[in-house]
Amino acid sequence: MTTLELAVRVLAFLAGLVTILLTLSSAVSTFVLPRAARSQLNRLVFGLLRRIINFFLRFAKTYQRRDTIMAYYAPIGLMLLVPTWYILIALGYAAIYWAAGVGDVATIFRLSGLSILTLGFGDPKTLFTTLVIFSEAMIGLILVALLIAYLPTMYSAFSRREQAVNLLEVRAGNPPSAAEMLMRFHRNYGLEKLGDYWRTWETWFADIEESHTTLPTLVFFRSPRSENSWVTAAGTILDAASITLSSLDIPYEVSAALSIRAGFLALRRIAGYFDIPSPQDPHYPAVPICVERHEFDEVLDRLAAAGLPVKADREQAWQDFAGWRVNYDHALILLCGLVMA
Repeated sequence: MTTLELAVRVLAFLAGLVTILLTLSSAVSTFVLPRAARSQLNRLVFGLLRRIINFFLRFAKTYQRRDTIMAYYAPIGLMLLVPTWYILIALGYAAIYWAAGVGDVATIFRLSGLSILTLGFGDPKTLFTTLVIFSEAMIGLILVALLIAYLPTMYSAFSRREQAVNLLEVRAGNPPSAAEMLMRFHRNYGLEKLGDYWRTWETWFADIEESHTTLPTLVFFRSPRSENSWVTAAGTILDAASITLSSLDIPYEVSAALSIRAGFLALRRIAGYFDIPSPQDPHYPAVPICVERHEFDEVLDRLAAAGLPVKADREQAWQDFAGWRVNYDHALILLCGLVMA
């Protein structure tokens, strides 16, 4: 073997090893690591699939049809990750087999494929080759086991999220409305009961912040009903709390303020995972909130007509509402666009 051939085989070995390690890093960050960790490979897979989904969305005439198409996006993307990892690991091990001189191109690809799928393998000639084959088969089994363990965890978090979203329909209508929620509370329970509800949603925001950053695929899992969405539910609660603090002439409720803080922190951190800028980012747009003054006045008129104690100073109420809303407005709107809520 010449020096050039030896150098080529060493480079092939290193390239295969790096490919395997980077692929395993993607799998660990997706299935095992209990914190938000970005995987460029996962982004590539989901990004390419999103372009395909967007192509089909052009032919959908109604929102319900677009929602049906988007419902397949996250499950298909998640299922594509495993064969992507298998292919890359098989290619990495094929490079190692070639560097070890196991055989020609057809032989090494066949050996690599059979090993990672644990279908059996040929007669290895050396102890090194045997160990490499066993390691590849072990990785193939581990990836399957991780996927099996991952799905129940993810669907458990999905179930907790959707339970609160579905219960919101009882109090805020369908699709949910902040004004409708406040009017129903005033009519059925009394506004003094809002305190317990804010605390419930404060816990919900903390839960989705943890689950939707460690399991980012959950962001794209859609509600069973097209008119529901975890993003719009979050917006409804945050707007209702902002209106309560800024515009209703009732005692100050600290739990509403804490719910808003928990909400905007959760939305910002989820948005940050997808590179949506936060107010601390220099690229954050210096724009007002997307709610216009006349829309705000219309909501207050509805609340006043329903008998809620609305503050007389509308100008101050608008300024206070905008001060609360600006904390979550940008992240909320861009997350709506990201998940097509």
